[in-house]
Amino acid sequence: MLKSCFGTRVEKRAAFESADIYPVISSEFCLGRPVEEIFRAVAEGGAKVVQLREKHLGKKALYELAVRCRSIANEFGILLIIDDHADVAVAANADGVHLGQDDLPIAAARTLSESLWIGNSTHNLEEALRAQREGADCINIGPIYPTQTKEVGYEPLGVEAMKAIRPYVYVPFSVMGGIKARHIPELVKAGARHIAMVTEITQARDVTAKVKSLRALFR
Repeated sequence: MLKSCFGTRVEKRAAFESADIYPVISSEFCLGRPVEEIFRAVAEGGAKVVQLREKHLGKKALYELAVRCRSIANEFGILLIIDDHADVAVAANADGVHLGQDDLPIAAARTLSESLWIGNSTHNLEEALRAQREGADCINIGPIYPTQTKEVGYEPLGVEAMKAIRPYVYVPFSVMGGIKARHIPELVKAGARHIAMVTEITQARDVTAKVKSLRALFR
């Protein structure tokens, strides 16, 4: 099985910091196309970090999918992140795991692998500060706008809330939730550097072209 092309968390942080668009791929939002096809398409568009989020796959199927995507990630030098399942991330040699508030605690996930890059979903300043204290390598702040792709149970924060949290965050952070192309200039102006998106990317007819056009909005 392929190892990651990134050896340490220091290398992974540098790779994360170089990312702009952060595609999150769920098979249910790929218009019937294979996840690997979408993964390769976002890679060809220049994405530097990709998350596999499969809420309805068993762990065996998720593991097998992650292993297949590992080879594409290595080919393009991409961080491969697995949503929720730290054990699958370690077993498949993914680069990291993204944990929700009800998932395995950050400290517990760290015991599985010292080199695992650990992200954490946060929805307010308290959660962001706690994630930092507990050793998260990065956090996500959201949802920024109303979203239909995930039942989050949180009201949209809006850009102003993200701006209020940002000064207290010293780890890299991404933003997510209902983000479309038209929102990127506003978010970048407000200080967002890593923008996670689902359907705006994975439901595009030409995914590679979509990623390229979204990345251009950062400049």
